[in-house]
Amino acid sequence: MSFYRNTVWFIKGLQEYTKTGYEAAARHFIAGDLDVSLSGRSFMITGANSGIGKATACEVARRGGTVHLVCRNRERAEEAKQDVIQQSGNENVHVHLLDISSPRQVWQFAESFMQKNVLHVLINNAGCMVNQRELQEDGLEKNFATNTLGTYILTTALIPALTKSHDPRVITVSSGGMLVQKLNVSDMQFENGTFDGTIAYAQNKRQQVILSEQWASKHKEIHFSCMHPGWADTPAVRSSMPDFYEKMKSRLRTEAQGADTVVWLAVSKEAIHHASGCFFQDRKPVSTHLPLASTRASKEEEQQLVTALEDLSHKFQPRPQPTQGARDA
Repeated sequence: MSFYRNTVWFIKGLQEYTKTGYEAAARHFIAGDLDVSLSGRSFMITGANSGIGKATACEVARRGGTVHLVCRNRERAEEAKQDVIQQSGNENVHVHLLDISSPRQVWQFAESFMQKNVLHVLINNAGCMVNQRELQEDGLEKNFATNTLGTYILTTALIPALTKSHDPRVITVSSGGMLVQKLNVSDMQFENGTFDGTIAYAQNKRQQVILSEQWASKHKEIHFSCMHPGWADTPAVRSSMPDFYEKMKSRLRTEAQGADTVVWLAVSKEAIHHASGCFFQDRKPVSTHLPLASTRASKEEEQQLVTALEDLSHKFQPRPQPTQGARDA
């Protein structure tokens, strides 16, 4: 079955995920969809110092939005900020330092952010593909901690801020690679068997799609979506998938082409006419499963994923400090 899935997916990718796939899809785009003013709207973009995240930040800033770049590395983040300001002429660009793989940091960051800022749109773009099984500071597998748990905690923690704003949206940058994976809730951190970073990443991206669907059904006041940027020429692809990059580099999309649907989902009026929780490719909702691929999870398995993340996230949630009165008592 995995050979079938991989073969069908790769053929589909050559037709749809490449630069020529984008160009074919773009013939049907409505240019006016992105002709909007974002003045007064606030956007948080994780992993925004390069690639899809930075390209998205530039497009949002060009339209007058307030941009919050959430990055791990201060030097690269500040450099990205200056690039975005220079390209957009918009000074309303702010840097926040956060390692998404650290659940405690994510909780603390979200709480601090909400005390000082409003938020209209969250773009979960940060991600990693670590090809060896590596544990972060809390003993969590690095890909899972970043792509799944970090995304889950940040989104969950920011929902109160989003519900207070007009036209709130959450966009998660997933991957078409998830199409080759069926949700596996029995070993989410790959503690058993041989570790494969590509499979771990695809599992995480499948988890993100399911989370978007779950959030959409639970939080009707927010528009949730997931998307696949196609195969784009980004620093992450070059470093995490060097063999793939060498074979495909002449066919890869530009960063701006990869970011197009993120921007469309984040800013256009048309995007929210689609049902919340959909998975998008080139501005259209598409199936989250390949034909005859047997990748559908049961409702029970999907609920197991949510419950496991809920339980795990609570372990790292800061406990509320007692008030002065309570301490004195």
